[in-house]
Amino acid sequence: MQTSLIMQILEVAEVAAIAAAELNGRGDKVAADAAATEAMRTALNTINFSGRIVIGEGERDQAPMLFIGEEVGRGGETIDIAVDPLEGTNLCAANRPNALTTIAIAPRGALLFAPDTYMWKIAAGSSSQGRIHIDAPPAQNVAAVAETLGKPASEVNVCILLRERHQALIEAVRATGARVRLIDDGDVFGAIATAVPGTGIDLYLGSGGAPEGVLAAAGLKAIGGAFMGRLAFELDPDGETKRRRAEETAGIDLNAPLTMDDLVRSADTAFIACGVTDGEMLAGVSKQGGSVTTSSIIMDSGEKTVRFIRTIRRGSAGSIHF
Repeated sequence: MQTSLIMQILEVAEVAAIAAAELNGRGDKVAADAAATEAMRTALNTINFSGRIVIGEGERDQAPMLFIGEEVGRGGETIDIAVDPLEGTNLCAANRPNALTTIAIAPRGALLFAPDTYMWKIAAGSSSQGRIHIDAPPAQNVAAVAETLGKPASEVNVCILLRERHQALIEAVRATGARVRLIDDGDVFGAIATAVPGTGIDLYLGSGGAPEGVLAAAGLKAIGGAFMGRLAFELDPDGETKRRRAEETAGIDLNAPLTMDDLVRSADTAFIACGVTDGEMLAGVSKQGGSVTTSSIIMDSGEKTVRFIRTIRRGSAGSIHF
């Protein structure tokens, strides 16, 4: 993936974050998501590439912009794009930590068309590759992460979405002695954070959206983390209908555990995220002295690099503040 293209995609994530941040704390997650989506789509259509949305805001009849299958860009290199214009809409609406804009790009055909259903997920840092498994009990996975990190289970921090369906999982993790970090929203952050030093998260467990699983896998593949998933149609009220549709379109064994290579079928992929609200991994959008500052991360598997980028937009009369 060309660095120049990745940097243009970074700007797309930044402008979407700035648009969403205008609605931080205003209690309207729908408006915040719409603002990020419109800004992201407008910016994507200024780039000289041929992009296809494989993970976006939903099917064509559900989403007016960035719908699955939508073609974006002005023509050129063909790539697939997975987006979540506002990862953590509730977080943004309440001005709570870790709302992000997220984008993954890969060569055409590399990103799985994940069905819009649930997925059980497990994620950890690079040292846990080959040591954790989606079908292993929580105690076994916590023990594996503790061993690879060289610390007792009581010091392992496990991130889990706060959902009623996770109550038994939460109890099982706490029974190991590990600490549980409950999050209200944003499981792309929860999974990616396991491989980013300084976040305080060692292991991610639980179920969330399957499309978000592909985004997380793209980031963890680029940074060298560990990820596995398993589709969970049984958690979805429309699961049987979605399973039948996925049997025709997904091109994978819907009953098998899914590795990063199943979800992201290329060694040349990039994941970009920009902070909307402040968090452990990225600072949120801030304004000072007429300038707007954003904080982003680029994970590039092709170059095997991770870049943390701070961008200051001075505007017509802004000043730079560090």
